Amino acid sequence: MQKGRIEAFSDGVLAIIITIMVLELKVPHGHDIEALWPLLPIFFSYVLSFVNVGIYWNNHHHMFQAVKHVGGWVLWANLHLLFWLSLMPFATGFMGENGFTAPTVAIYAFDLLMCSISYALLVKALMAEHGAESDFARALGSDRKGNISTLIYALAIPLAFVQPLLALALLALVAAIWIVPDRRFSRMPH
Repeated sequence: MQKGRIEAFSDGVLAIIITIMVLELKVPHGHDIEALWPLLPIFFSYVLSFVNVGIYWNNHHHMFQAVKHVGGWVLWANLHLLFWLSLMPFATGFMGENGFTAPTVAIYAFDLLMCSISYALLVKALMAEHGAESDFARALGSDRKGNISTLIYALAIPLAFVQPLLALALLALVAAIWIVPDRRFSRMPH
């Protein structure tokens, strides 16, 4: 199968996810700056989630530039990733609306963990599709940054029940690490 449909579908789903998240930002009742203060946790949650969804879109885009073809397992692995990303608006709203309490930060971290795991499964499905000796496999190399991110997400879940703001800081740190896109696939000829 050609990769164009999976890319177009993924782009559309990610655009809808971002749209749903921004709709959670309600216009405050009031005309002064103080009316905005209650929205700060919701706005911070939105910014963090927007960055995270953007990171997945960016890396998905770069990775699919190296993809030659897709098969059934790749389609399912991609849907698995999109499922967990589609829960981002819920996790974002739950955390922001409730002031970063322990359970809400833990659920947000869990969603990010599942996004990370599902992205890794997508990579494995693409590796199986292209083979260990393919240009895709050579471009992929090791995924140290991805493995470290997955570990931090996993650590943030129990930490959220002890220090929710520290757990949130770790999640923001992972996002900051990924602001520079994954360059592994940009070295490969297209």
